[in-house]
Amino acid sequence: MTKEKNNFQGMLIKILWMSFVSILILTVLFFYGVASGWFGAMPTFEELENPETNLASQIYSSDGEVLGAFYIENRSNIHFRDLPPDLVNAFLAIEDIRFTEHSGIDEKALLRVAWGLITGNSKGGGSTITQQLAKNLFPREGNLSFHRLVLRKFQEWVTATKLERNYSKEEILAMYLNTVEFGSQAFGIKSAALTFFGKATKDLSLEEAALMAGVVNAPTWFSPVRNPERALQRRNLVLKKMNDYKFIDDNVYERVSQLPIDMSNFGLLDHNTGTATYFREFLRAEMRNWASTHYKANGKPYDIYKDGLKIYTTINSRMQRYAEEAVREHLGGELQSAFFK
Repeated sequence: MTKEKNNFQGMLIKILWMSFVSILILTVLFFYGVASGWFGAMPTFEELENPETNLASQIYSSDGEVLGAFYIENRSNIHFRDLPPDLVNAFLAIEDIRFTEHSGIDEKALLRVAWGLITGNSKGGGSTITQQLAKNLFPREGNLSFHRLVLRKFQEWVTATKLERNYSKEEILAMYLNTVEFGSQAFGIKSAALTFFGKATKDLSLEEAALMAGVVNAPTWFSPVRNPERALQRRNLVLKKMNDYKFIDDNVYERVSQLPIDMSNFGLLDHNTGTATYFREFLRAEMRNWASTHYKANGKPYDIYKDGLKIYTTINSRMQRYAEEAVREHLGGELQSAFFK
């Protein structure tokens, strides 16, 4: 009887061991298949080395000021060195506190999500900043079936690990902030800072940085323009997370969380924003003609709405403002009334 029992236990251990090895091999093969594109196209090495995003082409005056832009998505890139520490810490606190520790996939966050699904007590998603960057850089088609959604998540994991191998953490965070949507036609943190607060990214205050970090989760739902009360609650949640993770102390948290949201400098940016609007319309036609006969390194013609060109003009911004003020003054007074006589 003892011998039969030992034989049964030995067979059971062998079956369990073989099952474990088989599952491990199948898992490795599955991830290899995903990475190799067996289940759908994956970003190539060249695409990972040079990811493309739609960048606005900016128009500069002779004295170095931005007169306006041509774009489909109002986006301009920014370097990590130009990101204020409060902004970086706000995004880490609310989006991915273990960003500097993981290699694209946060196993602890995934286990937390899985446990939340089992217990019905979900406390946030498990996507890292790198995974979100992968989704922003290489978006997939919408309206996917459940199994396609699951496969898409695996593809994001593989892409995230590849991004981690190609870029530093600072580069990944800057790329993420350059690709994320903030709502109100603002794409990327540089455009968002100008749209929401009328200032450069480096000049964002702590409360403004916390608001920006809170908006990206659901730009319309947490919009400070459409839903100010909801945006305030979300901003204060970001501040609380920053306090919990020791980015700010208790006194700073108590003081800043009491501040209202100041949107006095909010302004939607469009093609008519800025000076020299008539000149820029003339310039648009000229640049489109130029772009159609000039080609990028990949052989494709330039696109003034997507390729982030820097266009330098002979217009002096100060003299242009004086001229436009003079026109408004006279057209709004004697000259304007003369048109109706």
